[in-house]
Amino acid sequence: MAERAQPITSGSGLGAAALVAALILGALLAVALRAESGRGMGASDWAAVRFTAGQAALSALFSVALAVPLARALARRRFMGRRLLIALLGAPFILPVIVAVLGLLAVFGRNGWISMALGWVGLPPVSIYGLHGVVVAHVFFNLPLATRLILQGWQEIPAERFRLAAQLGAGSRAIWRLLEWPMLLRIVPSVLAVIFAICLTSFAVALTLGGGPKATTIELAIYQAFRFDFDLARAAMLSCVQIVLTGCAALIALRAAQGEGFGSGLDRPVQRWDANSTGARLMDGGIIGTVTLFLLMPLAAIVMAGVPGLALLPGSVFVATMNSLLVAVLSTGATLALAIPMAIAVALGRARLVELAGLLGLAASPLVIGTGLFVILYPLADPFALALPVTALVNAVMALPFALRILVPRARQVVTRYGPLALSLDMAGGPFLRRVLLPRMRAQIGFAAGLSAALSMGDLGVIALFADPERATLPLQVYRLMGAYQMQAAAGAALLLLMLSMALFWSLDRGGRWHAEA
Repeated sequence: MAERAQPITSGSGLGAAALVAALILGALLAVALRAESGRGMGASDWAAVRFTAGQAALSALFSVALAVPLARALARRRFMGRRLLIALLGAPFILPVIVAVLGLLAVFGRNGWISMALGWVGLPPVSIYGLHGVVVAHVFFNLPLATRLILQGWQEIPAERFRLAAQLGAGSRAIWRLLEWPMLLRIVPSVLAVIFAICLTSFAVALTLGGGPKATTIELAIYQAFRFDFDLARAAMLSCVQIVLTGCAALIALRAAQGEGFGSGLDRPVQRWDANSTGARLMDGGIIGTVTLFLLMPLAAIVMAGVPGLALLPGSVFVATMNSLLVAVLSTGATLALAIPMAIAVALGRARLVELAGLLGLAASPLVIGTGLFVILYPLADPFALALPVTALVNAVMALPFALRILVPRARQVVTRYGPLALSLDMAGGPFLRRVLLPRMRAQIGFAAGLSAALSMGDLGVIALFADPERATLPLQVYRLMGAYQMQAAAGAALLLLMLSMALFWSLDRGGRWHAEA
């Protein structure tokens, strides 16, 4: 495609990709140069590495172990509200982490619903702080993601395979052995690696639920070395370790994703005659109901606790709200400014170079990039005065890979379908962009903008490095209220953050689809 005449050039997309690569690689280089070559890892550093790898492995294992039966139940059942439930599985992805943590505390904390129920029967309360609390929070966030990925594997099995199995009299165990188990062997390793990589870079969960030195992740150790000790060399060294671990996990995820499927079918609706027994129905219904309850209880707890807390919000919350909205607007604009030309360049045949630059944001965590930017800015200006612009920039880079995944397929489809016609009409460059490409990408642009705004609105990462009391964002202000034991006001601020994040996502997504051209 790149060798044929095209109605639009890929120059701006290549420039955006080069800018992203320079930003990320420059920050990583600054971190690497700051690290002292003769300095070794201390005992606390190795403890953070062990805890990070251990909690990530446990989180991935439990998330996938619970996702397999849930995905199987959803693949075998058709019921009212099934589509809504599957859509609900995407909610934790855009849910602000600090909001989810407050909801989990309201349910599983020492004064939460579970502890109250245990107290009624004379049992001691449970504690969510420490390793098990971090794992529970990660399972809450990643169980829906694992379910969606594994459910996609079930949906890729052609309906004709199940029909043939029913004609041969194969029961549930035989179908599991012949169809479902081979599919899981192909899908599950990559899902495990993806979730493991995600949990390696967890910061807000460890910050709020870690529970002390024995439950410190590498991200949290970087934050402590930077924020409290101002030990840039130690922060840089830990950042390099973080990059190596995350890069290895990403490489394993890419390698594990390879494998052949079951081939294509005739796109007929799947019928599961092996799941018609009463026992199978009860088992699937129990699994779906239990997981739905697990996902909905923290959200319900936030709403119930947050409504009374709205009246107790201090003035600093509203200042932080304006800061968060400003960061979200800047971040969303930067994401679209980078993602749209990069998606067009990919559609024109520059896939490898541009997509590689877009994926660099997944190889380094926000704290690592933030540390590098601090090292670069520190001799030139006051980094703390640039807290909000730097946070918006890093958030844009973090959202870029997801925006590309949304925009690239549609851009490729429009260029392939309308490009030759536009060339025959001598409609190239700006006119093709304004009249053909962008109008037909409105729905995808709106979705990418909504996702970017929601992710930026709820981020508690780089701002924790740079912020001072005047420049706090709403997630950081919620965390500060929790640290001051103003839990009711924190719940009210969390509810405000939840409503704003969902409103931004819905309005931008809906605005993109409003009268969008097909």
